[in-house]
Amino acid sequence: MHSLFPALARACLVLLVASDFAALPARAGNAIVLADEPPVLMRWLDEGYAAEFRSDRALATQRYCAAAREGSLEGQYRLGRLLLKGGVTGEQALATAVLALAAQRGHEKARVLLAGQLPGNRLPRCLQGGAPFLNGLNAVITPEEVERYVVALAPWQQRQARLVQRLAPHYAVDPRLALAIVRVESNFDAQALSPRNAQGLMQLIPETAERFGVRDVWNAEQNARGGLAYLRWLIKRFEGNVELVSAAYNAGEGAVERHGGVPPYAETRTYVQRVLAFYRTSRHVAPSAPETPKVTVQARARP
Repeated sequence: MHSLFPALARACLVLLVASDFAALPARAGNAIVLADEPPVLMRWLDEGYAAEFRSDRALATQRYCAAAREGSLEGQYRLGRLLLKGGVTGEQALATAVLALAAQRGHEKARVLLAGQLPGNRLPRCLQGGAPFLNGLNAVITPEEVERYVVALAPWQQRQARLVQRLAPHYAVDPRLALAIVRVESNFDAQALSPRNAQGLMQLIPETAERFGVRDVWNAEQNARGGLAYLRWLIKRFEGNVELVSAAYNAGEGAVERHGGVPPYAETRTYVQRVLAFYRTSRHVAPSAPETPKVTVQARARP
């Protein structure tokens, strides 16, 4: 009975790979949009997919490993699929270990690819501990990548993202950092309400809303302005250290100061990791000052 599992897995693999590549444009450089991945992870997934299309297995493996190590569910699935497709004996156990990791997190294609196989007990080296795997990979977010991320959002999310992008420079906040915070806080939902009574787009608690003059937390623009004002205050207080700024936004500046850094709370540490996964920069990058509209004054004719 168990001898059927490898054959079934191979059959599923053929169907899944075919369905993946059927959607790939003729030009391998075209991007594949994955709406909820941070921009840099989207780039690595695109580059891996293009490399796989060109049969450049080494580059595809590197890019998928980079995304998977950074927590990308899709990266884990694609890495496992690539290893499984290679047919190398030593890689089969690694492939099933990675696929099991993705399946446990809810990736349906990874679950189908496993097809009842027992997962291996060892992950690929690039997903194990040790020195950072991403050395040498460009992690700077380009404006084009941010734009692609925003365009891939649902229309209702995109409206709020555009609002944040427009307002952030007026508060001397990098729009990329503002997007990272809002993504983690509310996923661009202006009506979000947390169990701790954090409210609206930037999840302001009542005390913070009052502190920064927000009268209606359910008004997306008022909420965004209050959150950006608080974010700017934190940037100044923690001298642009994004790790501390994001930790303070989640846990409060008092908690950061008491612990002399990121508090040892699982929620806060996960929060900081998610913000940095999107922003990719340890120091806040001040945005260009917003342009002041030019006003033309008509000279009054003399009587």
